[in-house]
Amino acid sequence: MKITDKKALKRESIIQTALQLFSINGFHKTTIPDIAKALKMSVGNLYNYFSSKDVLAKEIIKYTSGVLGSEIREVNGLDISTEEKVKEIVTLYFRMAKDKPEMIEYFLRVYLSNREVFNDGCEGMICVSGFITEIMIFFDDGVASGELRNQDFFSAFGLFMGYLGGMVFLKGEEVLPQDIEFYIDDISRNIYNALKA
Repeated sequence: MKITDKKALKRESIIQTALQLFSINGFHKTTIPDIAKALKMSVGNLYNYFSSKDVLAKEIIKYTSGVLGSEIREVNGLDISTEEKVKEIVTLYFRMAKDKPEMIEYFLRVYLSNREVFNDGCEGMICVSGFITEIMIFFDDGVASGELRNQDFFSAFGLFMGYLGGMVFLKGEEVLPQDIEFYIDDISRNIYNALKA
């Protein structure tokens, strides 16, 4: 294994560990020494990979956005109707919330709640472009096929993410009487009906 491969693997392991700790303990309560301790590495060595906690936070949001974006890219590439794509996106988002809750928690509880951390270098939606780009493609394709209404992106995006984020929040608060995957059909239908032409 090359040194660059080892460094990339170590970098990803730092991101994964920090993602877990930030999601569980919160951004402000998690320190660089906490992350280093969990990784069994020195604080100084960790700083060789990320110069500050804020820099690490930005890399994590880019990482999570990239993972989600690549999943949605696969859905966008499927030869199925827009209605079926809605269901696929809802399914993957809810599965991710169940199987990798730290990724969704990070977005909802760290990225959206600590915007001051992301002001420098993550203005607008730069750091979540991997995800946003694929959602834009989904909407553009849906409009082009005649299945979705042509409307302002942020209105459509807000509706879509409002449903998904709301359900994940209720799951996290342990309010839902059923497993989150139980709601896939109803939420998919609601989203599609609200967006269709």
